[in-house]
Amino acid sequence: MTSKHTGFPRLYFATIFSLKGLKAAFQSESAFRQELAAMVILIPIACYVDISLVERLMLIMSLFIVLITELLNSAVEALADRVSSEIHVLIAKAKDIGSAAVFVSLILAAIVWGSILL
Repeated sequence: MTSKHTGFPRLYFATIFSLKGLKAAFQSESAFRQELAAMVILIPIACYVDISLVERLMLIMSLFIVLITELLNSAVEALADRVSSEIHVLIAKAKDIGSAAVFVSLILAAIVWGSILL
């Protein structure tokens, strides 16, 4: 049985595991890299345009929502692939729902950006 860390050691190890997860997503998920590239372009635009602070934060938060959703979808897909490599209706359903979540987050980002900038 592993011992649970508390206090600062827990924060340290949680940070290490989070960074490992980001690295794994960057290395293995092209969609994550594409969305990260879009953020590198769009965040400076959000900072440059003449809008209120709240609008700027909404633009940036919508991009982070897409990235967070992509990470969760990638986790679901990795777990599903670990459980079974054969085609199964429930695994396909889980993967499709994760993909739909990413799609909805992209629609949300487009609506936020379109509403604020247009």
